[in-house]
Amino acid sequence: MFRKKSGVKATIDSLIGASTRMDGNVVFHGGLRIDGHVRGDVLAAGDTPGMLVIGEHARVDGDIVAAHLIVSGIVQGSVTVSGLVELQPKARIMGEVRYRSIEIHQGAIVEGMLSRFDGELTRPGLKLAASKDEQSTFVPTRQINQRTALS
Repeated sequence: MFRKKSGVKATIDSLIGASTRMDGNVVFHGGLRIDGHVRGDVLAAGDTPGMLVIGEHARVDGDIVAAHLIVSGIVQGSVTVSGLVELQPKARIMGEVRYRSIEIHQGAIVEGMLSRFDGELTRPGLKLAASKDEQSTFVPTRQINQRTALS
């Protein structure tokens, strides 16, 4: 629909509903809105930078990697955003937040370190086990080294 100058897609392609609970990592393309509970990492992938919206009654227990993040609910884990982080009045983040730019509304809470992120996001990849002795399923992996991402 509309694109901001950053190139982040401003539409939501996928929704995790309020009555949904997911256990495991979520890898998405484009835009994702979470209104339920996710226990696992939430990672934007693909050529188009991803936009993630965490609804007011939503909860994410895991790390987040995206280009644009809007939080109104609860996040317990580290957050890495290559663009803008918007923390709405009822937002609560318990973990490190790395961002290029940030907007914090009155009432939002961050229990952790805030640090400016000037690097590029490393997109999650898929790896396939090489031998029959190992599992032969696709496993999403996060490829951001927290120590080198801040260098």
